Amino acid sequence: MASIRSEAIPPFIVMDVLEKAQELERAGAKVIHLEIGEPDFDTPRKIADAAIAAIRRGETHYTHSMGILPLREAIAAHYQKRYGVSVSPEQVIVSMGSSHGLLLTLCSLLDPGDEVVLSNPCYACYPNFVRYIEGRPAFVPVHAEEGFALEPEAVQKVLSPRTKAILINSPSNPTGNLLPADVMRSISHLGPYIVSDEIYHGLVYGEREHSILEFTDRAFVLNGFSKLYAMTGWRLGYIIAPREFVRPMQKSQQNLFICSSSVSQWAGLAALTEEHPEIPRMVATYDERRKVMIKGLRELGLHVAVEPTGAFYVLADARSFSTDSYALAFDILGKAHVAVAPGIDFGSNAEGFLRFSYANSLENIAEGLARLKQYLAP
Repeated sequence: MASIRSEAIPPFIVMDVLEKAQELERAGAKVIHLEIGEPDFDTPRKIADAAIAAIRRGETHYTHSMGILPLREAIAAHYQKRYGVSVSPEQVIVSMGSSHGLLLTLCSLLDPGDEVVLSNPCYACYPNFVRYIEGRPAFVPVHAEEGFALEPEAVQKVLSPRTKAILINSPSNPTGNLLPADVMRSISHLGPYIVSDEIYHGLVYGEREHSILEFTDRAFVLNGFSKLYAMTGWRLGYIIAPREFVRPMQKSQQNLFICSSSVSQWAGLAALTEEHPEIPRMVATYDERRKVMIKGLRELGLHVAVEPTGAFYVLADARSFSTDSYALAFDILGKAHVAVAPGIDFGSNAEGFLRFSYANSLENIAEGLARLKQYLAP
C-alpha cells in the first residue's frame, strides 16, 4: 500500500490534460497544444555544441555537489551584470531544474507546521511541495483586475509566528504578469525570508523584471535554463542562497541527489558565457504570439483584464461560459481537440479561468483560436 504522503499529493492537472491529449493523438486526432509551458524551440547551437564537446573531453563523472565552479562563477557574474547585485559563487548551488531547487530550499527552511505564504492563484506545484515536507501554505488571494499582483498589506495579514517564507514568482506562472519593483521591495521588508522563483526572467516584453536580490539578501533565488534557453530536458537550474543555508542545502544535495548532470552543467556554462542570436529571436516571436493570443481570446469573450508581459501564459476569465474550469478544459479537449489548462489547477481564485500557453507556433495558435470560436459558438 502506498504511503500517506504519496496518496495525498494531488495530480498536476496540466499533465493530465497533456496525457489525455496524447491519447487522442495516438487515436489519430490532431490536437492543438496550448496547455504546457515548454518552449517549442531547439536549444541554441552553441549550448548543444558545448555539451557534445564536454562528452568528448570525458566530462561525464560526478561533479562537486554544489556544481562545477566555472558555472557557479558565471551565475554570480550574470546576476552582477544583469541586476547589479553581488553574489559569491559559494552561495550558488546547481540543481536539476528549479523544482529540485525549490525542494532543497524548502527542506532547509521548514520544520513540520511551518508556513509559506503563497498567492492564490500560483504555480500548481508550490503548495504541493510545501505540504509534502509537512509545511503549511498560507494563501493570499490575488485578482485579475490588479494583474494578479500580491499586495504587501494582504501578505502582512496572513503572517504568523510560524511563517518562514514568502514565495513569489515574477514573471508568473500561470498569469504571465510581473510584480512591480515597489511591491517586491515592500514584501522584502515584511520579515520572513523571500523565496523568489525567477525562472521566467528574460522572457519579458516591454518591461523590466527585477530580482529579489535587488531589495534584500534575506532571500533564496530559484532560476535555471529551461525557459529562456529552451533547455527543459537538460534539467539544469540553480539556487542562490543566504550563506548560512548553503552547507545544510549542500548536505541534502549530497545525500539525495549527489550532483546535477555534468554534461548539462558545461552546457549551462556556455549558455551564460556565449552569445546566442537565437534567444532575442525567440523572445520577439513570443511577444508576437502573445499579442495574437490576447487579441484572439478577447474576441472570443474570454476576458483578460490586465495584459501579461512576461513568460508565455495568459490566464483568461471563462466564467461567462462555465464556472467549472476542469470540466470545461476537458470538454474543449474532447470536442475541439484544443488542450488548455484549467484554472482550478492553480488555486481556488483561478476557478472559472483557463490558462493558455503561447509556446506554440502562430499557425497553431490561430488554428486553436478558430476551433475555440466554433466550440463556443451559441
